[in-house]
Amino acid sequence: MGSPQGSPGWGGLGLLVLFLLLLSPVRVLSQLCVWYGECGIASGDKRYNCAYDGPPIALPEDGYDLMQELCPGLFFGNVSTCCDVHQLQTLKNNLQLPLQFLSRCPSCFYNLINLFCELTCSPNQSEFLNVTSTIPYYDPILKENKSSVTELQYFIGEHFANAMYNACKDVEAPSSNVKALGLLCGKDVKDCNATNWIEYMFSKDNGQTPFSIIPIFSDVPVHGMNPMNNATKGCNESVDDSTGPCSCQDCSIVCGPKPQPPPLPAPWLLFGLDAVYVIMWISYMGFLLIFFALVFGVWCYRRRHFVSEYTPIDSNIAFSVNSHRDSGKITCGERLGERFENGLRMTFTSWGAFCVRNPRPVILFSVVFIAMCCSGFVYVKATTNPVDLWSAPSSQARKEKEYFDTHFGPFFRTEQLIIQAPNSHPDTYSPYPSGADIPFGPPLTKEILHQVLDLQDAIVNITASFDNETVMLKDICVAPLAPYNNNCTILSVLNYFQNSHSVLDHTIGDEFFVYADYHTHFLYCVRAPASLNDTSLLHDPCLGTFGGPVFPWLVLGGYDDDNYNNATALVITLPVNNYYNDSRKLRKALAWEKEFINFLKNYDNPNLTISFSAERSIEDEINRESESDIGTVLISYIVMFVYISIALGHIQSWRRLLVDSKISLGIAGILIVLSSVACSIGIFSYFGVPLTLIVIEVIPFLVLAIGVDNIFIIVQTLQRDERLQGETLDKQIGRVLGDVAPSMFLSSFSETVAFFLGTMSTMPAVRTFSLFAGMAVLIDFILQVTCFVSLLGLDIKRQERNRLDILCCIKSSEETSGVQHSESILFLFFKNLYSPYLLKDWMRPIVIAVFVGVLSFSTAVMHNVEIGLDQSLSMPDDSYVMDYFNQLFKYLHAGPPVYFVLEEGHDYTSLEGQNMVCGGMGCNNNSLVQQVFNAAEIGSYTRIGYAPSSWIDDYFDWVKPQSTCCRVYNTTGQFCNASVTDPSCTRCRPLTQEGKQRPQGKDFMTFLPMFLSDNPNPKCGKGGHAAYSSAVDFINNKSDVGATYFMSYHTVLKKSSDFIDAMKKARAIADNITESMGIKEKNYRVFPYSVFYVFYEQYLTIVHDAIFNLCVSLGSIFLVTTVLLGFEVWAAVMVSITIAMIIINMFGVMWLWGISLNAVSLVNLVMSCGIAVEFCSHVTRAFTVSTKGSRVERAEEALSHMGSSVFSGITLTKFGGIVVLAFSKSQIFKIFYFRMYLAMVLLGATHGLIFLPVLLSYIGPSVNKAKTRAAQERTRGTERERLLYF
Repeated sequence: MGSPQGSPGWGGLGLLVLFLLLLSPVRVLSQLCVWYGECGIASGDKRYNCAYDGPPIALPEDGYDLMQELCPGLFFGNVSTCCDVHQLQTLKNNLQLPLQFLSRCPSCFYNLINLFCELTCSPNQSEFLNVTSTIPYYDPILKENKSSVTELQYFIGEHFANAMYNACKDVEAPSSNVKALGLLCGKDVKDCNATNWIEYMFSKDNGQTPFSIIPIFSDVPVHGMNPMNNATKGCNESVDDSTGPCSCQDCSIVCGPKPQPPPLPAPWLLFGLDAVYVIMWISYMGFLLIFFALVFGVWCYRRRHFVSEYTPIDSNIAFSVNSHRDSGKITCGERLGERFENGLRMTFTSWGAFCVRNPRPVILFSVVFIAMCCSGFVYVKATTNPVDLWSAPSSQARKEKEYFDTHFGPFFRTEQLIIQAPNSHPDTYSPYPSGADIPFGPPLTKEILHQVLDLQDAIVNITASFDNETVMLKDICVAPLAPYNNNCTILSVLNYFQNSHSVLDHTIGDEFFVYADYHTHFLYCVRAPASLNDTSLLHDPCLGTFGGPVFPWLVLGGYDDDNYNNATALVITLPVNNYYNDSRKLRKALAWEKEFINFLKNYDNPNLTISFSAERSIEDEINRESESDIGTVLISYIVMFVYISIALGHIQSWRRLLVDSKISLGIAGILIVLSSVACSIGIFSYFGVPLTLIVIEVIPFLVLAIGVDNIFIIVQTLQRDERLQGETLDKQIGRVLGDVAPSMFLSSFSETVAFFLGTMSTMPAVRTFSLFAGMAVLIDFILQVTCFVSLLGLDIKRQERNRLDILCCIKSSEETSGVQHSESILFLFFKNLYSPYLLKDWMRPIVIAVFVGVLSFSTAVMHNVEIGLDQSLSMPDDSYVMDYFNQLFKYLHAGPPVYFVLEEGHDYTSLEGQNMVCGGMGCNNNSLVQQVFNAAEIGSYTRIGYAPSSWIDDYFDWVKPQSTCCRVYNTTGQFCNASVTDPSCTRCRPLTQEGKQRPQGKDFMTFLPMFLSDNPNPKCGKGGHAAYSSAVDFINNKSDVGATYFMSYHTVLKKSSDFIDAMKKARAIADNITESMGIKEKNYRVFPYSVFYVFYEQYLTIVHDAIFNLCVSLGSIFLVTTVLLGFEVWAAVMVSITIAMIIINMFGVMWLWGISLNAVSLVNLVMSCGIAVEFCSHVTRAFTVSTKGSRVERAEEALSHMGSSVFSGITLTKFGGIVVLAFSKSQIFKIFYFRMYLAMVLLGATHGLIFLPVLLSYIGPSVNKAKTRAAQERTRGTERERLLYF
């Protein structure tokens, strides 16, 4: 019974055993090779493999190490493979380039090496390899006939190919700022995919593969072949226990979603309009409503109840009103103000009389004082270095610049050309054997490239003479591989062709077709600029002759997207060494640059349009501009001088023209003004304070405005005065001076204090201006109340003696009884027409409404004033640099380099310290390199254009034992370059699990100097000499790493706002890196450095600086005015309000006229505070000392007596000089001097002579009762004096 039941079981088992027995031979038979060993030379040192269709052969033991290193997946059993030791060695050599660029992502390299191991050594080759072509080969050693494989098909699973590509597509090449596949795919990264990458690697045309391997992609069996579809590792997976997944930088999956820029802040809108506009409009409408309601209400009330204060009243009513007011008790403040006022009056009266009585000692003392001060000119130093002009020594950017220069050397000087080919036409390239036509831009035709190369060679051969030495470019250029390679760094598209006509002409083809030429080479090099072999039939290198890559975005312009072949301009950049601490070497560079500029100015080639600039160009052109504008400035001053000399005199008749004129006195007054400027310069030169261009151009204008105003006030007041009975000349001038000098003192002293307080500014230009201006204004006042008063006394004596002006020895025949008091036409106009008309009841509300409207408009738009200074504005209109700037903005495709500097103090030898910085496998996701990489991903927001070059990541790739880069002589321990063939050269680190880890501790420092001295070569493209020789600062005799940098590029920056934003964003990134590295509490940090930061840092704080400087000026003016007006606080408030309105309206004008806020315009704004004081203080003081009965009459009197002097002294004087500035060649003169000065004078005049009197007539301070009583005492019996109570 058991047997039948058991038979089926045994039968089933038998069938299973039979099936396995049948299967086993099939499996054994399937392990067939298609080749084994090498035979026959394909080309150079590249060999064919020998065709072999037998089973795998056991690998000799001397190949075990190589098999474990390269293909550990095949190292099992007796290690039977389809490759011998020679093939393994060839495989290792061929994998060196991919290893250097892809091994930073282990899973990527694992998949890649899997592809090649299966191809080269798999015991199952016959399943997925199909030999399609062989050639006979006779082995001379074994003396037998063999076949060399010349072509085969490689069946690869689509899944495997795509997975390999996906694992590698994000891997970075740190030294080149590009994706690694850009160097290994034969195409631009954006065009690279799994199939064309593998096709390119297996193509015979790439220069590495000795025979054609045709990949066929399929996931299902094809033609009886089973595609190789091994398991792959994703870039987010670990290959083994000792490695981790790829870094975020090399694997976007690890990073998660791509960083997104924060949304732009929503504009502040009300009713769909700018909120500030709406608020100011509503505020203005509200003001008008309230103001006109009050005016109408007061008018109705006064008409109903009593005589209107706004109606004209005679002097008796005035005194009766004052008498009524005087009945009140005089306050302590009023009494103090009167005593202070009287003290000033008496002091200046006595002093004026003394100066007139003793003119010679006073003048002599003044001249001696001026001479002593001016002797300081011996020590005068002028600052022309833009860094010193615009950046404070204590500023962050200045300190960072000095740190960078000290540790890495100063940023190089730049000589640059932008070349177009206006007469050339686009070229079309038709690739062989097939492919779409590719257009080439006009400057990329071979003929034009040859002409540009001729130009480039001519520039290289330019010679300059310095101290009897010949200076050439090679003596001053940046040569990163010196002394091994002394070729200059020339960033030019011609460097793709090794700056050689023969390489440019290199062509491979026959009588029918051109297989490869300069088009082919160009298209490859723009994709892989660091390549040492273009992998076309040409096999020419792309790497520049200086040892570094030439990035296409630096040497081409006018292309769209990344289509470099469409370029319409070529850019040639010649970096030259900078020498801040070696003036002799710097002068050699300057001498060569001068010849460079002269050569290009005179270069003539009708086929080329060249725009160019040298490092010295901007400074040269500013100096040339200053020299060319000297004539304009001189004419401006001559116009003012002539006007002053004529306007000061009051001619009674043509016969007395030369007697009554004040030409000599006017010239003396002008000389005093200019002497005060010279004294200021001399005094500060004694103390070593350097002079700047702004001081020379601005301060004479400022002091002339202030000084001339004071001269007009003194002279015109004296001309209107009538000498009292029995009064001598000295007493008359003393009395007049006692009346007007307190007003002059008020304006001059408040300006001086405001300017001196301006020295607290951190901006060197503003601080220097404030220092020199404050001293000049103070000395000008002192000289005017001493020297000028004495000269005025002498001039009056001359006039009384009927002696001619200038020719004072000649006496006029026209006799007169003496100097007659007179009132000028301008004074009469102000007194009889202008003042009464302005202060009419219906006119005053209109004035207030208009001025408050203008103020509201200016307040609404002032936040829209642009910040910065377009550097093209500093150039003359006819400058060659202007053309360069225009072309730069048009064709520029990359911004300035930016260096993220990690200061000295970081520990690079520990794993933790390395992970904080590096960007490869195992590095922190918020490491320095990774954060800069993330920033480059959103470059439109961060202004970081490219991934950073990372010396530490390339060092880790270079030092890996799998690489042939790091080798030493086993006898001496010295470095052995990868290109050296010597059996005594051994790996730096053992090929063990520990050896494959990153070097730490002593190992890190042992091999780092070798890496930084290694020149790139075809066997090791990771040598760090060219790319990183200056990026690491060694300390302690090369035993430690000090400061280091990681370089990237900003995006294209064209406007000032772009530069400012780029610096702001870079600093934010660096601060975030410092924070995330946890080194904030330590003594070092990360900071960004770019050459332009030192110039643009001022704009980060310029709004704060402007507010601070202007508020300090206003505050000081308020305090000084309060004291010098006899503690009239409300009067000081009126002055301060008017000056504040002038400043705000200046911002409105700046917005309307396109004037940006920068150091130059801020200096002008600070200066406008000073000039505004002149327009406001005199009228206000005249109002406070007036004893008229009503505010309207007091305002009318003040405007009548002071308005004419202010108008003629400042407005007319300056207007003539300013108009001349409009004809300047300089943009900066036209915009920042002509426009701002014109606005300054017009706003000052309108506010001081229109708005302020009206404001005072409404809410001016009431009459000081103590001053009124004192005035009554003084005027009793002297009716003619009543108009001079100010």
